[in-house]
Amino acid sequence: MTDLLVISDELAWPCAMLLAWLAGEFVHRWTNLPRISVYGLVGFLLAQAMPELLVPDGSSQVTLLANIAFGLILFEFGYRINLRWLRVNPWIAVSGLAESALTFGAVFLIANWQGMPPLTGLLLASLAMSSSPAGVLRVINEERSSGQVTERVLHLVAINCVLALFVFKVVVGFWVFQTSGSLTQAVSRSVIELLASAVLGAVAGMLVPALLRSLGTLSRDGTVAFAMVVVLLVSITQAADLSPVLATLTFGLTARHRRVTFTRTQRNFGAIGELLTVLLFVFAVSTLDWQRVVFGASLGLLLVLVRFATKTIAVAVFAHVAGIAWRKGALIGIALSPMSVFAILLLEQTRYMGIVLVDELAALAAMTLFMEVLGPIITQRALILARETAKEEG
Repeated sequence: MTDLLVISDELAWPCAMLLAWLAGEFVHRWTNLPRISVYGLVGFLLAQAMPELLVPDGSSQVTLLANIAFGLILFEFGYRINLRWLRVNPWIAVSGLAESALTFGAVFLIANWQGMPPLTGLLLASLAMSSSPAGVLRVINEERSSGQVTERVLHLVAINCVLALFVFKVVVGFWVFQTSGSLTQAVSRSVIELLASAVLGAVAGMLVPALLRSLGTLSRDGTVAFAMVVVLLVSITQAADLSPVLATLTFGLTARHRRVTFTRTQRNFGAIGELLTVLLFVFAVSTLDWQRVVFGASLGLLLVLVRFATKTIAVAVFAHVAGIAWRKGALIGIALSPMSVFAILLLEQTRYMGIVLVDELAALAAMTLFMEVLGPIITQRALILARETAKEEG
C-alpha cells in the first residue's frame, strides 16, 4: 500500500499536466478560447479533488519548476520591451504610472472600507496593480498578435509589474519590521533586494551575449544559453532570497539592448517551454483553496470590476496625447486584465521568509481564480477587436 501511495504521488503532477494540456487543446480547437484559461480551470478542479497530491509546499521541486517556467516567460517578455520607445513617447510611461496608481488607490480604499488591516490592504492593492506577463505574453504568442495595441500592452504590463513588485516588497519589508523590530532586516527585504536582483540580471544580460559572440555560436546556441542562465538566475535568487521576477526580466531587457537576435522560431523556448507553461498555469491555481475562494468571492468580484475599470479609464484618458485613438487606448486597458500567475508566485516567494500571506488575502484568492480563467479571454478579445491578431490580418 505504501508503494502505491508513493507511485500515485509521483504520477500526480505528470497526469495533471497531461489532462490540462489535452483539455486546453480540445477546448481551444472547439471554441478558440486561450489554452491557458483551460489549464488554470483544470488545475484548480484537480487540486480541490486531490489536495494531498497536488498542493505543493514552498520548497517542492514543482515550485522551483514553476519559477523557472515564469523566468523563461519573463526573459522573453523583457526581450520584447524597447526602452527607446518609452523615451521617444513618454506618455506611454505616464499612462502606465497613472493606471497603476489609480488601481492601487481604488483597491486600497475598498480594502480599507471593508475593514482590512492597513498592511493587508496595501499588499492587496500592490498585487492588484500588476498584470500577469505570463498570461498576456502567452495570449499574444498564441494569437500571433502584432501592432500598436499589442506593443503598448507589453510595455504597460512591464511598467505595472515593476511598480507592483517594488511596492509589494516595501510593504513586506514593513511587515517584517513590524514583527521582528529590525529596520535593517526590513530594508534588506525591499529596496536592497530589488537592486541586487536587477544588477544580477543586468550582468547576465551583458556577459552571456558577449560570451556567445566570442564563441561565434550566437545564432546556434543562443536559445539554450539563455534558458540555462534563466535556470541559474532563478536558483541563485531563490537561494539568496532575491527576486527571480526582476532578475529574469532585467536579463531579457539587457539582452535585447545588447542587439541579440531572438528569432520567432525560438518563441516560448520550444517544446520544453510549452511543457513548463502548462505546469506554471496548473501550479498557479493549485495553491488556492476552494473555501478561501468562496469566502472572498464577493469582495474579489468587486475588486476585479474596479481594477478593470481603473485600468481601462486611465489608459483611455491618456490615449490621445500618447498618439492613438481613445478606442485603442480603452482596448489596451482592457487587455491588461490577467494577473494571477504574477501575484501567486510573489506570494509563494514570501513563504521563504516565514510569512504566509495567502490566508490574509481571501479576496485575492477569488480575484486570482476569476482572472486566471477570464483574464486571458478578455485579453484575446481585446486584441481581436483591435484587429491585430493573425486571423484578423488574414
